[in-house]
Amino acid sequence: MTRDIARSLYQSVAEKPIISPHGHTDPRWYAENQPFADPAQLFITPDHYVFRMLFSQGVSLESLGVPRADGGWTETDGRKIWRVFAENYYLFRATPSRMWLDHAFQDVFGMTTPISAETADETYDHIADCLTRPEFTPRALFNRFNIEAIATTESPLDDLRWHRMIRDSGWDGRVVTAYRPDPVVDPEFAGFAENVERLGALTGENTTSWQGYLQAHRIRRAYFKEFGATSSDHGHATARTEDLPAADAAALFDKALKGTCTPEEADAFRGHMLTEMARMSLEDGLVLQIHPGSYRNHSGPISAAFGRDKGFDIPTRTDYVRALKPLLDAVGLERDLTIILFTLDETSYARELAPLAGVYPALKLGPAWWFYDSPEGMRRFREMTTETAGFYNTVGFNDDTRAFCSIPARHDVARRVDCAYLATLVATGRLAEDEAYEVATDLAYRLAKQAYRL
Repeated sequence: MTRDIARSLYQSVAEKPIISPHGHTDPRWYAENQPFADPAQLFITPDHYVFRMLFSQGVSLESLGVPRADGGWTETDGRKIWRVFAENYYLFRATPSRMWLDHAFQDVFGMTTPISAETADETYDHIADCLTRPEFTPRALFNRFNIEAIATTESPLDDLRWHRMIRDSGWDGRVVTAYRPDPVVDPEFAGFAENVERLGALTGENTTSWQGYLQAHRIRRAYFKEFGATSSDHGHATARTEDLPAADAAALFDKALKGTCTPEEADAFRGHMLTEMARMSLEDGLVLQIHPGSYRNHSGPISAAFGRDKGFDIPTRTDYVRALKPLLDAVGLERDLTIILFTLDETSYARELAPLAGVYPALKLGPAWWFYDSPEGMRRFREMTTETAGFYNTVGFNDDTRAFCSIPARHDVARRVDCAYLATLVATGRLAEDEAYEVATDLAYRLAKQAYRL
């Protein structure tokens, strides 16, 4: 009975359009609409989910084509990279990556041959041939995937040239940007002072002054809104927030520009800037996304050799109840503000996140993601949050990916997991069946569209 209900629920949402409000695909793909270079550049080199697993088993990043920070040698032959990947494909057994990759290979590229060392050249040639066809260009895949809207993520220092090209092209695909100010709000970000100076040059504001710095953010946020932005995105090491007196905030800012902040002071400044960004969101309507709890770039040697975001971001314990209190005291009761909380520490779901979102009007819970955007992780999220926060203090699903072809797979998995959970509620008498169909659509489509104002 439960399985039959789950299948029927899934069939009701399987073909719903995709709302992808938080992600890291490259806007240049949609702007230029050029064919993807080769299978390795599409599936392996840009995807830290893929190369981190291979690296953990002794495969060098150079052999996978990951660029070195010093411009040193890395493999550029896509076929050779693919052979390494195929020889080690068994490493992905039972992982979410395996599900996403298999889905893309089978459903997007129509490939029936299993990937292995013996089939490396055959599978490479099959995908490479597909990539030469018009129906596999970025815009064609965008339409085929039934994407209604997708957000990319850019720094305040980005000129948004690719978004401008998309807009000027007349294409009707909805690709919007999101404001990710980490390089100019984190005193520990490499080149922070220089980045703030560039922010001033872009806006015509004196960003060596506290008020000029804040005004520069307002100007850039308005510029991002011209290119469809509906959200800002903040990846801090902790969930700490502060609401400091203006003089104290200005003094911390001065220390940050001089590079004399202690780690404690840097964390306090980041925390205060979350509250400043929340206030700006009340002014301009951008949704505020906070995703703390990652020890980023954990490996010093890898960061030195390859730069940031190379698969070494590791979850840490995260406090929300005390950490968010200054921000929530300042703006948490505002009904016109949406703050979406993510976590890499699922132990906080039932204890902290669901109770917070279950009472503060401004708070919503982002979905299980990153290390937990998996069948088991998604199921645990629903089980641990629904009884306290309900469904409507959550925001559906987002895929948070750089791997374009995994987008339909990720949304499909989320829809299957949610429908299975709803079916259990129906079968045990905790939810009426007609309500389950409505909730299924909300989780698959409506909540993300509503929360992100898309």
